[in-house]
Amino acid sequence: MSDPSSADRPVVTRIAPSPTGQMHIGTARAALFNWLYARHTGGTFLLRIEDTDRERSTEGAVQTILDGLSWLGLEPDAEPVYQHARAERHREMVEKLLETGGAYRCYMTVEEVAEERERARAQGRAIRSIWRDREAPSRTNAPFVVRFRGPLEGETIVNDLVKGPVTFANANMDDLVLLRSDGSPTYNLAVVVDDHDMGITHVLRGDDHLSNAGRQSLIFEALGWAKPAFGHLPMIHGPDGAKLSKRHGAQAVGEFAEMGYLPEAMRNYLARLGWGHGDDELFSDVQAIAWFDIKDVGSAPARLDWAKLGHVNNHYIRGADDARLAALVGDIHAGRGLVIHEAGRAAMDRAIPLVKEGAKTLLDLADLTVFVLKIRPLALDEKTLKLLDETTCGRLGRLGVRLDDEPEWIAAPLSKALQDFAESEGVGLGKFGPALRGVLSGGATAPDLASALEALGREESLGRIADALSQVQ
Repeated sequence: MSDPSSADRPVVTRIAPSPTGQMHIGTARAALFNWLYARHTGGTFLLRIEDTDRERSTEGAVQTILDGLSWLGLEPDAEPVYQHARAERHREMVEKLLETGGAYRCYMTVEEVAEERERARAQGRAIRSIWRDREAPSRTNAPFVVRFRGPLEGETIVNDLVKGPVTFANANMDDLVLLRSDGSPTYNLAVVVDDHDMGITHVLRGDDHLSNAGRQSLIFEALGWAKPAFGHLPMIHGPDGAKLSKRHGAQAVGEFAEMGYLPEAMRNYLARLGWGHGDDELFSDVQAIAWFDIKDVGSAPARLDWAKLGHVNNHYIRGADDARLAALVGDIHAGRGLVIHEAGRAAMDRAIPLVKEGAKTLLDLADLTVFVLKIRPLALDEKTLKLLDETTCGRLGRLGVRLDDEPEWIAAPLSKALQDFAESEGVGLGKFGPALRGVLSGGATAPDLASALEALGREESLGRIADALSQVQ
């Protein structure tokens, strides 16, 4: 049996995470590929929350999914569908399968199931219930589950969009439970019903779901429904090629946000994990949408490369709006307990465009702007104090007078003024530059001297020089 074509239907994709924890980066990549394919084809991208595990599903976990997708910029085209709210519809379809012979009631006890499982394992076959072809027992109130009556012979072929044709021997697929004894529907049944009712044409998900594709295909056929096209995406591994785990660092979308990566950088980087367009490494959303096709996704596992992610993020930081970056960096400073005064806010706004080229993350950018937020008089670090001997202090005093006459307080003329001053003193910049850096930065990370002067502004820069000289004289 092969999959019918879905080419005659408008493309509808979906992401269907379970709200039982953080949103994994693999789920985010799957969401991105579904979003890109829907946008590429002019189709629809939907979200389903698979929250049938009521004990583990929490409102907080649901919100984490919604926040993660929103942060990534992958907004669905309709309100989310909550799977647990559709349980009655799922049960309705089980009744239909019972009526058509596609399912049966199984009255096996827990002990009998365990015994059958052992026999099946020993004989190298799938579990089969003794009730598959029996009449219901006379005790009509006996507990039961509803099982799918799958074919015992033949093959089910899934023409996977990523892996190519995948063959499942029907004899190896057990009669899975569709409805538990408490009346709750199981995962594979709920997924099929929901995908059909939502009009899903393409199921693009991680290849850990590949084994479900055969079972779900059989359920689609038993219900007389057209099957979606399946595409199973390769897993994301750590830099060492092993399965991604905590020892590799961040795994959840929220962690990447907290580490200072921009959402547009994450979209660009995640798109390259398993898919590519020639040698293009950096591209816009518009380009990605125009280029993306599921047939171009590779089947080999992708590797998370922190150095490359940092390079991509730096590219987007350098191109980002400075006011936006200032707001994001301000939030980081606030989270660290750093109070930003009005003058400091203005100085940070001036500093952002001067230092962002060297930042791989927003955390780096925050570190690079700490120096402008220090309150006068700055406490000088030991290294700077050692540099402030009598000769250097004299030079810094004369430099302050020279800089005060500078008509334009911007990096380019300030850089020339520093060079001219060094020449007039008959020394290289290295004779007083390190001391000046320490005086201006208070020992914090800072950009080149001219950029530091511009970021601080005339009054603050000259004030810091004067403060330092008064401390050592």
